[in-house]
Amino acid sequence: MKKILLFSFTLIISSLFAQTGQKKEEGFIKEMCGCYKVDFEYAETFSPVKDYEFHDRYSAHGLEWIFVDEEADGKIVIQHLLVINDSIIIKHWRQDWLYENTDLLTYQRNLEWQKDQLSSTDVSGTWTQKVYQVDDSPRYQGYATWVNVDGKKYWESQVYAPLPRREFTKRSDYNVMLRNNKHKITNFGHVHELDNAKVVRTEGKDSILAWEKGMNTYTKVDDNKCQPAINWWKTNRQYWVDVRATWEEIIASNDYINLKIKVDNKKLWEHLFALGKEYAQKEIYNSKKAKKEIKEAIEPYLSHKPSPWTTASVGKKPEEY
Repeated sequence: MKKILLFSFTLIISSLFAQTGQKKEEGFIKEMCGCYKVDFEYAETFSPVKDYEFHDRYSAHGLEWIFVDEEADGKIVIQHLLVINDSIIIKHWRQDWLYENTDLLTYQRNLEWQKDQLSSTDVSGTWTQKVYQVDDSPRYQGYATWVNVDGKKYWESQVYAPLPRREFTKRSDYNVMLRNNKHKITNFGHVHELDNAKVVRTEGKDSILAWEKGMNTYTKVDDNKCQPAINWWKTNRQYWVDVRATWEEIIASNDYINLKIKVDNKKLWEHLFALGKEYAQKEIYNSKKAKKEIKEAIEPYLSHKPSPWTTASVGKKPEEY
């Protein structure tokens, strides 16, 4: 009896510690929210390819409003909005954080993702970061534990991903990026540090073209600077909630997602942004009608089967893949 009581007590204590750890890590994730001046810096560092010509460094700057848009037990949805010239608002990327999540979309190539299932043992104590494009289509998903030691707070995972937006329409010499994502909480905000490999993926083989270092530095500023974004979201939120709900239904019902770059010479984000602008101007928002139109906009871009390897991007112009 004593052994049974001791075992039960141990389970209770372990559960309490796990719950405490989860709540603390939720706090780390929420610390990344607020109004930020953002500096994006990237530089290629090494290449195993003889005579490889290194590309120019990339640098960009901006103002971004980052906020929790949805929260439930073990789930935090964080939306990013870009503020340009204090008045122009652009819906930026989204990240969903899920505790001990067991389902992933793993990037393959050419805007194709395969659904994978993880065991509860694999994900014990971990947080999954699911990253989505500006149109809420998939981008990449990875999982890891938060580290909190010696005053350092960070989360780090390695995942395959599409080419970054800064190179997607400019490069055709590689077709997959292996991203090492490290999110660090700092006393001034947070830093997204990257150690990336630019990968040439062919059937049955990956080879590295070049390595790259990235530093996205988020420096906190007064929230008032992002007030235009706060106001914009109040008007546009319901539409984008419906967009992500539509995507959730599509992803849940398919094991493979394959996206076309363009349909009728228009990219998906262009179509969905234009539709969102129409709905923002309506006096009465009809969610049922909006979801129907959103689904009709997305479906022509979708295939649920892998494309043949002959469509790999290497050797083609960026707009062809």
